[in-house]
Amino acid sequence: MTSHTSLDLEARNILKQNDRGGYTIPTAGLYPYQWNWDSAFAAMGFAQFDIARAWQELETLFSGQWSDGMVPHILFHQPDPGYFPGPDVWGCEGPIPSSGISQPPVAATMARLILQKDPEAGRAAMGRLFPKMRAWHKWFMDWRLDRGAVCVTHPWESGRDNAPEWDGAMARIDPSDVGEYTRRDTSHVDGSMRPTKYDYDRYIWLVQLGRRLHWDQAAMLEENPFRVADPTMTFTLLRAHRDLMVMGELLGLDTKGMAQEIFLLEKGAQTLWNEELGSYDARDAKTGEWAGCISSASFLCWLAGLPSDRQAEHLERILDATNFGVPSHDPASDRFDPKRYWRGPTWAVVNMLIGLGLEDAGHPLGKRVRELTRELITRFGFAEYFDPMTGEAAGGKSFTWTAAVWLGWASPARGRT
Repeated sequence: MTSHTSLDLEARNILKQNDRGGYTIPTAGLYPYQWNWDSAFAAMGFAQFDIARAWQELETLFSGQWSDGMVPHILFHQPDPGYFPGPDVWGCEGPIPSSGISQPPVAATMARLILQKDPEAGRAAMGRLFPKMRAWHKWFMDWRLDRGAVCVTHPWESGRDNAPEWDGAMARIDPSDVGEYTRRDTSHVDGSMRPTKYDYDRYIWLVQLGRRLHWDQAAMLEENPFRVADPTMTFTLLRAHRDLMVMGELLGLDTKGMAQEIFLLEKGAQTLWNEELGSYDARDAKTGEWAGCISSASFLCWLAGLPSDRQAEHLERILDATNFGVPSHDPASDRFDPKRYWRGPTWAVVNMLIGLGLEDAGHPLGKRVRELTRELITRFGFAEYFDPMTGEAAGGKSFTWTAAVWLGWASPARGRT
């Protein structure tokens, strides 16, 4: 078995190899740009051996922030014709060529972990980042709330691209006029592990809609048929806002109004409780329909400071039914697919977020999730995601955020974060 010391070194080398000078790509070839939430995890990973580089990662991410506060999900720092859809397809006008949607706002949560490691080293950087993070969170509050829960307007915005939660809203989209395009992802990864053409046609249709509307949030609110209140977005924003307020108070910055915003998000999170399912669930903001999905996102409630005994029962059941952490979709569901991206595989980053929340609450399942993730990476390496039954590596290899999770949370060299 690979030693933990050698895995620590390999994980560091992956971060260094994927470093492009101030920002980190997820993996060469498949993802050649800076991705939003990947980058936040990368910063947390760098913090285990290079605090200055960790803060640089976050500052580079926020250098692409739009004037309205939005932080894009992709920053196209350098041209790369091997990736689709690139900046020419998105047609955005931010300070850096970018996509027109955002991603789960985990940056403040990762920043707090980094700040805790060396408060003095991070004081100046966090002082600069605080108003930018606050503006980004406000953007979500202004444009993405439905009854206090945070919505996604594109499956990519959720970070969980082809999750079953989006099936209902996606089915209402007619992409017959989307035109011809050439995917690049399936040239790097087996197509059976990626979203289908059915999904991709709708992804591109939504991008074309946003471009036609010049990414105007008010216009998109009216015209976009895809608007789903999402546990991932809601729970990560709630946690991030709590973390940002704590850091603001620590640094003596203005946190006025943040407690009220947290209260609003707490109320919004409760609108995602599907009593019939006995779980947090995605809710279509256009139709009010439930997705009927118990997913890894459902278990982020602890991260948000919202413990649930009934959710714990589901988690224990699911961990008993699998072998390597929390699958992205309930294996008891007929929509479960252990190898297709967000329809079943387990992801080290989501395991970490779930585990952190459980550990914060003092729940014994937190230790179990951490140990399962440790065993998974030890045995199967630093893949993008894994089959939750066999542990088989899937997706991209030498993956930044999996390496970061190892360094910052899963490695035996790490105590309680």
